[in-house]
Amino acid sequence: MTATTQAQRILELLRRKGIVRGAELDRLGIHRMHLKRLVDRGLLVQRSRGVYERAEPRMSEHDSVIEVAVRIPKATLCLLTALRLHQLTTQNPFDVWIMIDRKARKPSINYPPIRVVRASGLALSEGVQVMKIDGVDVNVTTVAKTIADCFRYRSTVGVDVALEALRDAWRQKKATVDDILAAAKADRVATVMRPYLESLV
Repeated sequence: MTATTQAQRILELLRRKGIVRGAELDRLGIHRMHLKRLVDRGLLVQRSRGVYERAEPRMSEHDSVIEVAVRIPKATLCLLTALRLHQLTTQNPFDVWIMIDRKARKPSINYPPIRVVRASGLALSEGVQVMKIDGVDVNVTTVAKTIADCFRYRSTVGVDVALEALRDAWRQKKATVDDILAAAKADRVATVMRPYLESLV
């Protein structure tokens, strides 16, 4: 395959995904030297180690979120970051909140700053959706799961944040009581949440 064809494949991948990682090219059999050539030609920019995008500037309020999702593909955006993405809070968290497996190694990222919570079993696997943000697919907890997580990690995020998220989701009809209760059971906080859920209906 010619260098031109390899470069075209990289640019096509970027057109579809917005951001590409060097590891993805390895899986596709595209040598990483083509990335350097595209950077040298001014067609790509390197956002951070192993993460590239088209040279056109793409300013977005979600740049940090996208970068974390691309650099840590097995992580799920959660808690305050998920609340922001679901438009259930007016807060704009400085850190990007991610959930990873209880036994996984903590990702070593200096920037953007991340906050890591750990889970396992249903608390990790249930209630995860793929959301497209600026053309990039990212894993995010669903509205119901995000609310249940806020109660589960209430000592970290604050009970007031959990209650606000629950009330806003109910008012905006973004989740049903049944959805939230199912997520609460997966997170093992159904008993804690039940009085608050009963007060909604």
